Amino acid sequence: MSVVVPIGKALTAAETRPERVGVLLVNLGTPDSADTRGVRVYLKEFLSDPRVIENQGLLWKLTLNGIILRTRPSRKARDYRKIWNTEKNESPLKTITRAQSEKLGGAIAGHDHVVVDWAMRYGNPSIKSRIDALTAQGCSRLLVVPLYPQYSAATSATVCDEVFRVLGAMRAQPTLRVTPPYYDDPGYIEALAVSIDAHLETLTFRPEIIVASFHGMPQKYIDQGDPYSAQCMATTAALRARMGLDASKLMLTFQSRFGFDQWLQPYTDKTIEQLGRDGVRRIAVITPGFSADCLETLEEIAQENAEIFAHAGGEQFAAIPCLNDSDCGMDVIRRLVLRELQGWI
Repeated sequence: MSVVVPIGKALTAAETRPERVGVLLVNLGTPDSADTRGVRVYLKEFLSDPRVIENQGLLWKLTLNGIILRTRPSRKARDYRKIWNTEKNESPLKTITRAQSEKLGGAIAGHDHVVVDWAMRYGNPSIKSRIDALTAQGCSRLLVVPLYPQYSAATSATVCDEVFRVLGAMRAQPTLRVTPPYYDDPGYIEALAVSIDAHLETLTFRPEIIVASFHGMPQKYIDQGDPYSAQCMATTAALRARMGLDASKLMLTFQSRFGFDQWLQPYTDKTIEQLGRDGVRRIAVITPGFSADCLETLEEIAQENAEIFAHAGGEQFAAIPCLNDSDCGMDVIRRLVLRELQGWI
């Protein structure tokens, strides 16, 4: 931004300081601790979001506070402890998202006026705390990066909701941009294929089938217009084409269903169980809807579903890591961010 100064008038510090641009990576969230109390606080915030559970009426509130928050936290706390980063006393999702932020900052360090930070939609660090920190550093422009390849109202949109709520309370708002979903971006598909091939090379077996498991959602959300399932199918179709696999060798499924409504099908656990019963002995599971490994990949897929497969007669099971902060994963994020910062840097 150019500054016009009358002749003979000295520039003030504020007038000479260049505009700074904030980049905020946002992932879903995590409890602050792997105990019942920490999980209860997290679940209450998560399940009280009308984007996640759309009907927040009296019946849901009674169910949430009277049943779910009394029983589920202790069970989920046990699951979190199985994967907890004990060295840092935090979940792997927090560890990886921090690493993604730090590596992105290093990758675009040549742009002196860009500040990179990270937040969680639920839990800490909160979106509000990090927007406050970025604006305190002089960031008058803000690029928010929801770390979800596929868009859904329950993920990407609720990040925007929270950002808008924070900005709504500000007198001096930063100018805002939000990155779009990148479910069929050629660089993203290439990164997935390269990562999958690299990890397959490390296995002592060759999987007969690869299962692509995406987080599920109630079918009624799709019926009401959410594009999520179509974008999951587009990701899978592009990955099949890139890897030269058909639908029988790279299968699409949905995991993590909750409650009694019909969710997107086919279900991951039921599919994996049926594969074992049908005589399939070697499978690998990928999770292309997650940008970072978390409870749903490290515990639900790598442990629970591996056990399901073994009990159904399967012999060899591999959970392929997410892109995380790998070189190819960071290249996806870096290119996405630099593309959306055009005109600002």
